[in-house]
Amino acid sequence: MRLFRRGRDAASTLDLLVVGLGNPGREHARDRHNLGWMVVDELARRHGGSFRSKFSGRLAEVRFDKARVALLAPETYMNLSGRSVSAACRFFKVDPDGLLVVHDEVDLDPGRLQARHGGGLAGHNGLRSIAEALGTREFLRLRVGVGKPARGDPRPVADYVLSPFEPEDDVDGLVRRAADAVESLVAEGLEATQRDFN
Repeated sequence: MRLFRRGRDAASTLDLLVVGLGNPGREHARDRHNLGWMVVDELARRHGGSFRSKFSGRLAEVRFDKARVALLAPETYMNLSGRSVSAACRFFKVDPDGLLVVHDEVDLDPGRLQARHGGGLAGHNGLRSIAEALGTREFLRLRVGVGKPARGDPRPVADYVLSPFEPEDDVDGLVRRAADAVESLVAEGLEATQRDFN
């Protein structure tokens, strides 16, 4: 059973708004904190989407089979992501249940995925900004595990997520699996995606 069913008189023109969190700038392109951007880029590649500047970010509108999906990569820096996301939600008339935020998660082991609806913010400034801008935490998330600094690594967590992956990390594989999970959310719904990917 699909989670997203846009009826004839539904206000939104989308089945899902997928937001990938990250920071602008070439120096951040391969950072752990930019996993969300990497995932929306992969989804755009798979579905023939091209990005344009809109909502203080990069926006691509694509179809996953018959589902209409917008992919948004806010370019406001992580801690101001809510500005971009709330503008897109207003424009597309998307309520929080029609929003999926893809983000890095230090509280999950590297490579682990977790799809969920609502929940805490876990100290993530991008999630905090979105929750404040929307007035709710009740939106879909795909948490993509990046782990914490290894024992003996003196870096604070903030520096760790703002640094590139290690050479031995299979970043491309992780991005592909996360993109698969987003496609599953659209096609199969939350429970099936949790069963297959969490």
